[in-house]
Amino acid sequence: MKLQRFALGALWTNGYLVYDGSGAGFFVDPGGDPAEVIAAIEEKRIRLEYIFLTHGHADHIAGLDKLRVKAGRGVLVHEDDASMLSVPESNLSAFVGERLAIAPAEAFFKDGDDFSAGNLSIRAIHTPGHTRGSSCFLVEEAGESPILLSGDTLFAGSVGRSDLPGGDERVLLASLGKLGSFPDSMKVFPGHGPGTTIGEERRGNPFWPGRIS
Repeated sequence: MKLQRFALGALWTNGYLVYDGSGAGFFVDPGGDPAEVIAAIEEKRIRLEYIFLTHGHADHIAGLDKLRVKAGRGVLVHEDDASMLSVPESNLSAFVGERLAIAPAEAFFKDGDDFSAGNLSIRAIHTPGHTRGSSCFLVEEAGESPILLSGDTLFAGSVGRSDLPGGDERVLLASLGKLGSFPDSMKVFPGHGPGTTIGEERRGNPFWPGRIS
């Protein structure tokens, strides 16, 4: 499994290009102009199967229309965030003067849905709290350690905001409990900021389950 991170858009949202040795892959969260992503896809001759969205905020979808033409099986988002793509007030772009309205995703997913891209297996994990449809993706390839793409659910030393429309702190903290079953060694790639591991967050994240009464 190979992973390349791109810092996209005004908020430097982490977008991830993940692919296997045969060149089959997917992209997560095109949050800004994807010109650099498209160049990498073409240079590496990657067959992009899907674009997955961790949630529907503007800083995670702003480059979607330009990149989706590369995705053979289209765009997928959790069903609870599906309407956010085309409603500027819901994706929050209206509040910064952009009014971003994007065509609907080609398909929706639910908690536990499984997908494949070449030799990669992708499982959607619904982790609401930042938005109603916020989700993480567990990615595996045979013979290698799985990784977690955590969107704005879990950051290094923190979590995503829960005070925006559709957010709920209680729900977000409960969602973190789903991630607590993963091993300490699992690498985590968040929607913003540096990577981390489950172990590092279990030991030091002040929002980790059990630290807030």
